[in-house]
Amino acid sequence: MNLSVVVVDDEPLIRSGLRAIINAEPDLTVVGEAGDGAEVLPVVRRTGADVVLMDVRMPAVDGIQATRLLLENLDPAPRVLVVTTFENDDYVYDALRAGASGFLLKRTPPDDIIAAIRTVAGSESLLFPEAIRALAQAHAGGRSPRPTGLDEYQLTEREQEVLRLMARGLSNAEIATELILGLQTVKTHVANVLAKLNARDRTQAVIRAYESGFVPLH
Repeated sequence: MNLSVVVVDDEPLIRSGLRAIINAEPDLTVVGEAGDGAEVLPVVRRTGADVVLMDVRMPAVDGIQATRLLLENLDPAPRVLVVTTFENDDYVYDALRAGASGFLLKRTPPDDIIAAIRTVAGSESLLFPEAIRALAQAHAGGRSPRPTGLDEYQLTEREQEVLRLMARGLSNAEIATELILGLQTVKTHVANVLAKLNARDRTQAVIRAYESGFVPLH
């Protein structure tokens, strides 16, 4: 399966570097580029891209707003992978909450960039779970959220177990092994968790679990 990618960054040199890395892979193709968040929606609408590499800080429309525009206007929307200079950037956490599926640092090695694109496209596991946990912790200002849990979403005990393992970054296959369940059963539980939490993907579900105190930050 060939994955189509749109690269968004206000620096032409960054775009060309990412394009070269991505196009060197037989199953990945850059189908469009944009220099600002305002250009993203038309490019993705025209190309039907699977994944967008989105610079988080841009002069006119930033990556947070551009991510929201994609999710509000396209169905299905592409997976968004935020690209940033600083891992503790508040913009990154806001972009994840807005619907981005993960983030990368601009200094990330090429092999890891490729792996991240494939991971978010497959949506079978959480990208960089410890980094997301650290972002949630920083966003909470070092304070643990009041442990209200997720009672209002009426997750079953098994779904709660699955969500905790999702937060640890386990893939569906790893969750199946951990809980001694069939892979299809795990996929069903994951789908139920996402539906009940009204989460687009694992990233949003896990952020919700952290912010509610269901999964401790410490």
